[in-house]
Amino acid sequence: MRLVVISAAVALLVSMTFTPIFIKFLRARGLAQAIRQSANGISYPDHDHKRGTPSMGGIAIVLAVALGYSSAHLTLWTPPTASGLLVIFLSFSLAAVGFVDDYTKVFKQRSGGVKARTKLIWQTLIALTFAVLAFQFVDERGLTPASQAISFVRETSLVLPLFVMVLFLWLMITASTNAVNITDGLDGLAAGAAVITFAAYTLLTVWQFGQSCAREQFANCYEVRDPLDLSILAAAFAAAVFGFLWFNTSPAAIIMGDTGSLAIGGAIVALAIFTHTQLLLFFFGGLFVMTTGSVVLQVISFKTRKKRIFLMSPIHHHFELKGWPEQQIVVRFWILQGLFVGAGLALFYAEWVTQ
Repeated sequence: MRLVVISAAVALLVSMTFTPIFIKFLRARGLAQAIRQSANGISYPDHDHKRGTPSMGGIAIVLAVALGYSSAHLTLWTPPTASGLLVIFLSFSLAAVGFVDDYTKVFKQRSGGVKARTKLIWQTLIALTFAVLAFQFVDERGLTPASQAISFVRETSLVLPLFVMVLFLWLMITASTNAVNITDGLDGLAAGAAVITFAAYTLLTVWQFGQSCAREQFANCYEVRDPLDLSILAAAFAAAVFGFLWFNTSPAAIIMGDTGSLAIGGAIVALAIFTHTQLLLFFFGGLFVMTTGSVVLQVISFKTRKKRIFLMSPIHHHFELKGWPEQQIVVRFWILQGLFVGAGLALFYAEWVTQ
């Protein structure tokens, strides 16, 4: 457990100290993201006050996680696991895609960034590579980081062929990363929700480690590979994003950009896959699901009825256009995320006590 504490402490320290330095660096060079303006009959919420706010803040999160995770292993001289390295691979690779998108927005002042198709192609290549690698690296108990069984609070009896499961994981990764990206529309909204999710995964993986079949074989133990290392990473992400949130809350001194949102989305979905709680992600990522769902409903309604359900999607912009203050929307959505995650933890624990 010392590894979890060391990882979180270092990640928080790095995030809290590096982020303001990075903000000064970006401001000195005028590196800020372009802001969408209402035009051609399309109304956007008034975000003109955000003009000049530095972007690409996700770099601080990624750096803090990398140093937190590596420091924990170097301090006690323990090797990283395949599961931990694969989480980092997915998260940091997606962060690189997001960085290219942020670079386009900042340096070329194109609010839309790179083309959606280009970004999706790279996300697909990374997701499929991760999905294939997740079924390699068999340990001494015959376990791979991922399982071919569909899981909720643990593996179910529904086992998919490898090819089908790889495609399922690709769909999960694509949906989850873009859901976090869509949610990152107000100061601190996605970051605050992500802190709650990562904290929950830290608790969940610590519990799985304590009740792991690798420690003791009993009827209700968890057949999860490397739960302790997943705890170390979840704690690092929770602390890194928490430290970043100090500077990202309204009025934000820095925006995480796609660098941060894609990295966070990748880490969350990887934790869901490796903890064998895939479908529980609907609760642990409840706010992200709700936000993305509002976009889907809006599109379906407009395509079929030529009418919009919301003034604007995602749903947080709907409430902005209704006149809600940004801080009020963010805090209330954080509360909703807390309720979603609380329900998810309750379901996870309820399965244990009813066995």
